[in-house]
Amino acid sequence: MADPFEVRMRFSSQLEHLNASTTSAQKAAQYALKYKDMDEDLHSCILEQLEKTNMNTRANIMYFIEHLLEMASKERHNDYVRMMQRDIIRVVDAVCPENGSGAANVKVVRKVLQGLQGKLILLEQTVIEIEGCLKERDTSAHDFSLSSPLNDKEQPGRPSASASATDPDVAGGPQQQPSQRNGANIKPTKRQIEQRIEEDRERHKRMRESMWVVPPNPIDQARKFFAETSDLGEDDHILGHEEIAHFRAGLKASACKHYKSRGGSRREERPRPRPRPTNGVARHI
Repeated sequence: MADPFEVRMRFSSQLEHLNASTTSAQKAAQYALKYKDMDEDLHSCILEQLEKTNMNTRANIMYFIEHLLEMASKERHNDYVRMMQRDIIRVVDAVCPENGSGAANVKVVRKVLQGLQGKLILLEQTVIEIEGCLKERDTSAHDFSLSSPLNDKEQPGRPSASASATDPDVAGGPQQQPSQRNGANIKPTKRQIEQRIEEDRERHKRMRESMWVVPPNPIDQARKFFAETSDLGEDDHILGHEEIAHFRAGLKASACKHYKSRGGSRREERPRPRPRPTNGVARHI
């Protein structure tokens, strides 16, 4: 039996080094399922990494959670699914906190939640409730990012930020800097921004490639075709009549000259020649 401490340390290392590739997420999910007898420890490890890592790693862990729950449901190991359903609010709060430090991860959380709802892992009511919280956080984060466009520069008719922070008579006393509100540093580093751009580019590339993937099972192909086909409407009937009229016009234009000269009537069949007498002996032509 493997050492629980060693398993936890290796799993934490895999979560810290997750990237935008599907291989890294599947590898970590397979490791978690391999040691599913320690599912509670590994689940607490996921929550711990979400609360102490940076913005990009949190997004990668969120995508990893979708892979883990999908593989766990297929292997009938519902303990991971049950624990994640219980702590999904805590996961969302860690990936995109209320202080605005994870505003870039709001779309990531929405996409993962919609995927889990489509796989029947999360209830629709749960996703709707979380979506209401995400709308408030997305709006508050957007307003917060635009709250101080000039930073420490002075505006005409307004005191400077340094003066308002030191003078108690200005703006009601010292105020907290925007980057330190709620104890969080909102502005990411340049390296984190470049890493996020590369990871988002890789994910979009994979998403475009997956759009052309055809399921190997014919039944799955039929379901995919049915899901992507829109409902039959009045425009479809009009388009069908136009295509039939165009087909008939092309058929009439491509008819032979004898058909055209007789005004579209059918050609008369030529009479067959009479057999020549052979004096009772059959003649083969």
